[in-house]
Amino acid sequence: MFDLIIRNANLADGRSGIDIAISGGMIAAVERRIEATAGTEIDATGRLVTPPFVDPHFHMDATLSLGLPRMNVSGTLLEGITLWGELRPVATREELVERALRYCDLAVTQGLLFIRSHVDTSDPRLVTVEALLEVKARVKPYIDLQLVAFPQDGYYRARDGVSALTRALDMGVDIVGGIPHFERTMEDGRLSVEALCRIAAERGLPVDMHCDETDDPMSRHIETLAAETVRHGLQGRVAGSHLTSMHSMDNYYVSKLIPLMAEAQINVIPNPLINIMLQGRHDSYPKRRGMTRVRELMDAGLNVSFGHDCVMDPWYSMGSGDMLEVGHMAIHVAQMAGVEDKKKIFDALTVNSARTMGLEGYGLDKGCKADLVILQAADPQEALRLKPNRLAVIKAGQVIARTAPRIGELFLAGRPDAIDGGRDYVPRL
Repeated sequence: MFDLIIRNANLADGRSGIDIAISGGMIAAVERRIEATAGTEIDATGRLVTPPFVDPHFHMDATLSLGLPRMNVSGTLLEGITLWGELRPVATREELVERALRYCDLAVTQGLLFIRSHVDTSDPRLVTVEALLEVKARVKPYIDLQLVAFPQDGYYRARDGVSALTRALDMGVDIVGGIPHFERTMEDGRLSVEALCRIAAERGLPVDMHCDETDDPMSRHIETLAAETVRHGLQGRVAGSHLTSMHSMDNYYVSKLIPLMAEAQINVIPNPLINIMLQGRHDSYPKRRGMTRVRELMDAGLNVSFGHDCVMDPWYSMGSGDMLEVGHMAIHVAQMAGVEDKKKIFDALTVNSARTMGLEGYGLDKGCKADLVILQAADPQEALRLKPNRLAVIKAGQVIARTAPRIGELFLAGRPDAIDGGRDYVPRL
């Protein structure tokens, strides 16, 4: 007798007709036709069942603040930073908590149950840190929230930036962040990477840096980050987010850089929605895409995972909390439209991101935590195309969100009464 059995599921690895049995909040069996009963059974009807989506790069302190204190008229990264600099000093703990909790509600309905959020430490009041630590505790039953101490205005550039980041870590923030390309000089950027990696090594913490989020091919702090990772024995515990300057670097230099990154086991986090929106703003035509070299990094064996980064905030007026929207954009920007490419893109939203965040018990194998999502799609490729409804979101074996299937009604003589956009509207081979 199990607590829950999901029947007739498709899995991302291509298996179909699979039953998943859950007991005590854990996956007890993954087999065809499990001969047992359960307190609850769900028929997946040949739909895709996957572990939850994972967002390894987000800014929850700024989310849903679009229009505060005013709109980003130019739509640029620098105006967004200026706007956040105006909002941050007047933001209250209560307001920050309320916005973050509303975003977490949205995330749950999207099957997004693991989030790494950067928390700005540039305001020495650290109200952002206090607020996100409260949110982390409140959502713990349903969202695993990791926090990065992020010196938005620069570790050395911001007044009290060094002491504020140290205090944030002392308060319980999980991860050391940085933004070397935003320091006043390249040398200050290099020194910040060295200092922050040393702090992480001393405290036994991971590192996740905004690194080279620029079109400047001479912004090469990822090289320093990789070298410091090896120097301090941090292999596998360091993430380089954005890395958009790699889009503009010459191929010879990149041919040396990628092996160094692989030696350091750097986790790479592109943010396709934001990168394609904010980069290349100084170009006329030809206009650069501005996203890092996803295919080449994957081919070199680096762990690549995608972040949503922003939702309706000073930098990005769009966004829905849907990681499949992120993957959909990645397919286009990285020009990864092949069957195997799409499998890799889907992995970058799930298992790769779980590896970046160091999640334990993540997956659909026996013995994994019973955290699952049932999608209104048959396979990962269809999910990335349709960005379908999440029919059920399950945490520790309990359904915590449902969305009705998206069915279109038709009123046409001689045609069907309704269309399931995923199941009915596909080529018939």
